[in-house]
Amino acid sequence: MSSQTMDGRAVERGAIATLVHGVRMTPEFREGLVVTLLLALVATGGRIVVPVAVQQTIDHGLNRPGSPDLGLVRLACGLAALAVFVTAGANYLMNVRLYRTTESGLAALRVRAFRRVHDLSVLHQAAERRGSLVSRVTSDVDTMSTFMQWGGLLVLVSVAQVLLTTLVMLAWSWQLTLLVYICFLPLVLAIRVFQRALQSAYKIVRERIGELLGAVAESVVGAPVIRAYGVQARTAERIDGAVARTMQAQTQAQKIAATTFSFGELTAAVANGAVIVVGVLLGVDGHITTGELVGFLFLVTLFVQPVQVATEVLNEAQNAVAGMRRVLGILDTPTDVADPGDDGAVLPSGPIGVRFEHVSFAYPGGPVVLHDVDLEIAPQSRVAIVGETGSGKTTFAKLLTRLMDPTRGRVLLSGVPLDTIRFSSLRTRVVMVPQDGFLFDSTVVANVRYGRPDSTNDEITLAFAELGLADWLEQLPEGLQTKVGERGESLSVGERQLVAVARAYIADPDLLVLDEATSAVDPATEVRLNRALDSLTRGRTTIAIAHRLSTAEAADEVLVVDAGVVVQRGSHADLVGTDGVYARLHASWMSQSR
Repeated sequence: MSSQTMDGRAVERGAIATLVHGVRMTPEFREGLVVTLLLALVATGGRIVVPVAVQQTIDHGLNRPGSPDLGLVRLACGLAALAVFVTAGANYLMNVRLYRTTESGLAALRVRAFRRVHDLSVLHQAAERRGSLVSRVTSDVDTMSTFMQWGGLLVLVSVAQVLLTTLVMLAWSWQLTLLVYICFLPLVLAIRVFQRALQSAYKIVRERIGELLGAVAESVVGAPVIRAYGVQARTAERIDGAVARTMQAQTQAQKIAATTFSFGELTAAVANGAVIVVGVLLGVDGHITTGELVGFLFLVTLFVQPVQVATEVLNEAQNAVAGMRRVLGILDTPTDVADPGDDGAVLPSGPIGVRFEHVSFAYPGGPVVLHDVDLEIAPQSRVAIVGETGSGKTTFAKLLTRLMDPTRGRVLLSGVPLDTIRFSSLRTRVVMVPQDGFLFDSTVVANVRYGRPDSTNDEITLAFAELGLADWLEQLPEGLQTKVGERGESLSVGERQLVAVARAYIADPDLLVLDEATSAVDPATEVRLNRALDSLTRGRTTIAIAHRLSTAEAADEVLVVDAGVVVQRGSHADLVGTDGVYARLHASWMSQSR
């Protein structure tokens, strides 16, 4: 059997190997396991006491030659009652311990999966729909929780119950024991076939659920666009299709599960009937006593119950294994943009210089989007990168901030190779303001505080004032405590960008990367922001991905990128007077600005 990592590479791993691998990666599952197994053994042993007590009561109590031994009957009944209470207590303690252990293990697994999603590069994240990523951390782990707290418990008890029951059955009648095993042999052989079918079916179920969550999440986030273009019917059709495919996959899996359970029921009925018929014949011939036969029927019930339950557990197990494969698919995916951690370098203090040494980049399976970029940017300089859409400007910014690593060449900050710098140092010294100005579902002040967690409300208020945004802040319903909504949708696009710029301002970085940070704001706000950014960028290295060439006009130097190649470099004044790509872009921008 095979599972898939997020980048599509197949990892050959069967169901048992998947569970073993999952337990190995989550040591929390193993904590206290020995005690839990002992409790399971006690709980199972308590169940065996009752059939033995019945056999002793009949053969040596009620059927004693002469007259019944009532003392033995009372003793046997008392021991059976005690066994019932001990079994109940052991079951309770086993449940509590199992729930605590599994919840601890699954919580740790969920945290590791969530962190690994954030450790993956933007390329890996873009390769899979966000709804599917969410389902791996949520619903896929939930399927494992259901199995390990219900199915896992039954597996522990059932295995011990079958073993102990078999030993007692052999002590009373090896012939009937052999008969029971012969009756269940076809089911044992068929379970492997059912297991393979369920494994394939539930793999499809987990995939369909991921697709459904992705489609729903995308439709909710894109609701304004859907309404604006009047495509509600098309969107509803898409969601209905995802729901129908999920239902079809679930139904197919349940059909296989129902077949498995029905076959188990039939086998159990045949086994019970065969034991009664053959047991009576053995009793007539004197090979088994009345008490042993009645006790044996109790034991058959104890034997049949775990086997019947095994068919149900098999159903849940395949669902859980399918979910675990998807979670392990994240954990097994190597982080191509890895944090060097404590072994990494720390950026030297002071302004940061940038060096690109013959850097090229290509997306997996795609053409090269940056070609042999070899340049140096001096500390404390303000550089604008301009070019047409798709020229490679944003890729340049992502490489600089190590959201991605180059295909060839290397990037250095203050002479230190970027891939050797600790993230803790890199993220505090280098800050990027993205184009979309993403905000979290919280308040304005909480979103700004992401830039520097220890900043006070007074410092944040001062930051808005220094950015020239004090009047805008005062216009908000609750000032700093104004809720921005999910993804900041309670604010306009331009207002979200104002908060994002304030977040970068409070972080006080040494290298500031602006990815078209002012492209979404109105002209008046752009003027105000440019004034504030002029103050922010003074004394710091600033690289601005410029959509509006007014940003380039204010820069110390301009880099012109065309089809992934840096074709021009110089000041705005020099480049605008030279025939080339920049002059054409500037002329086009001026004509559109009139």
